[in-house]
Amino acid sequence: MASDGILLGMGNPLLDISAVVDDSFLQKYDIKLNNAILAEDKHLPMYNEMASKYTVEFIAGGATQNSIKVAQWMLQIPGATSYMGCIGKDKFGEEMKKNSTKAGVNVHYYEDEAAPTGTCAVCVVGGERSLIANLSAANCYKSEHLKRPENWALVEKAKYFYIAGFFLTVSPESIMLVAEHAAANNKIFSMNLSAPFICEFFKDVQEKALPYMDYVFGNETEARTFAKVHGWETENVEEIALKISQWPKASGAHKRITVITQGADPVVIAEDGKVKLFPVILLPKEKLVDTNGAGDAFVGGFLSQLVQEKPIEDCVKAGCYAANVIIQRSGCTYPEKPDFS
Repeated sequence: MASDGILLGMGNPLLDISAVVDDSFLQKYDIKLNNAILAEDKHLPMYNEMASKYTVEFIAGGATQNSIKVAQWMLQIPGATSYMGCIGKDKFGEEMKKNSTKAGVNVHYYEDEAAPTGTCAVCVVGGERSLIANLSAANCYKSEHLKRPENWALVEKAKYFYIAGFFLTVSPESIMLVAEHAAANNKIFSMNLSAPFICEFFKDVQEKALPYMDYVFGNETEARTFAKVHGWETENVEEIALKISQWPKASGAHKRITVITQGADPVVIAEDGKVKLFPVILLPKEKLVDTNGAGDAFVGGFLSQLVQEKPIEDCVKAGCYAANVIIQRSGCTYPEKPDFS
């Protein structure tokens, strides 16, 4: 049975502004499908343009928050999960708080006085998504918030930690505080490669956190980018997953396991010098709504079993189940109760 506050996530809480757009919109703003980037000045007008030109949905998002909410949904035990990140003192921030609390997550947001709550444009074409994040308040998270007794208590209580790679751009010091705590207390620390740009431009902070990671999640594109950045002359995802799992560790208490998803292709698991492949649940194209949140949902499903000390096969099965549910809906949303056994 998962205990109270067993899983803690930290990341960038963002409000997804999701719309089905067209190719000309992608070209206009220089957007590639299946990618995730931080907004530059050229992207700023797109948020309003999306709202005026297309039918938009507002969905509470942010990679880590999605994963934690899905884990919470799979567990069905109120308060089994906690989450920290920074929002603004505004309408979107209030919405986010309401949404996450309703989902059963124990949220401790840092509220920034000046910056608005972060947003993420989700551009969908043919069911595939591209993410353009305008972090705003999410970028203002400070480790001082984490160190406050009422927040550090969540760290003390948790036995499992999950942080998306995106948070490396915001508060690497918060990540290291949690990573070191996990290593010193024999707890499980996991992160996600999250996006090619993280592997490319935040290589140093990523490498600093890597020895502490007991689980490394990612998709095939991120894995290949990671390999390229580190001069590994291979595009083979299985080989890359293995090399990541063999990267030196800060603590010998746990081995590292690499978990790489490949869309409709099998999930790659590398541990103990071996690779296993697990097929995913295939979905007919006409049932696909959008892939937004699919990777996050996979991690959430996986973690929901991991915190119950289930074998890796069950973790992958739950991950695939959750991802399959989410891609048949808009954004990272789910029905009232899971149907997973």
